[in-house]
Amino acid sequence: MKRIMAITTMFAAVAAVAAEPPFKGDGAKAQAIVNQVCAACHAADGNSMIAANPKLAGQIPEYLHKQLVNFKAAGGKKAERANPVMAGMVANLSPDDMRNLAVYFSAQTAKPGTAKSKDLVALGQKIYRGGIASKGVAACASCHGPNGAGMPSQYPRLSGQHAEYVETQLKGFRSGERANDPNNSMRTQAAKLSDREIQAVADYVAGLR
Repeated sequence: MKRIMAITTMFAAVAAVAAEPPFKGDGAKAQAIVNQVCAACHAADGNSMIAANPKLAGQIPEYLHKQLVNFKAAGGKKAERANPVMAGMVANLSPDDMRNLAVYFSAQTAKPGTAKSKDLVALGQKIYRGGIASKGVAACASCHGPNGAGMPSQYPRLSGQHAEYVETQLKGFRSGERANDPNNSMRTQAAKLSDREIQAVADYVAGLR
């Protein structure tokens, strides 16, 4: 039943995406900002070499844009996604700047990553593809796709992402420290995962392609 619900949700998301206009921005206009602000942590082509900093290359533009917006405090309200470093980076970005950056990085070619732990990758694959029925954990693939490519405007690309970064984000969702997921979707799932299960999923997606 839970798997059927997950599949139904996925098809509903696909239908919603089909009805949305394409994301617009001018990647060429983002080049100066990339070189001056983003490249030091994420690399000019978005393929970060620093495990703590996410790879942005090939990421879904709607997702990138949402994160940039969420990092920025506005109208006297706290940022939806708390991160002191990124708060400083986005402070002076205009709405157009953020859209242009999202388009720029989404257009870059993502370089593949690799799984590192033979002991964990099998468990990670099992959870990613089939979830954990006994805990009510949905398969990651039901939202992020069998190859981790994500779903435009709905769910981010995970394929090749740094395992360390994915692990940190899952633990952040689990603790509630990160809370900018629509409808508590990630917090609900991460809350049911142990440290070992989180590490396994993170390692598996690092090598997913």
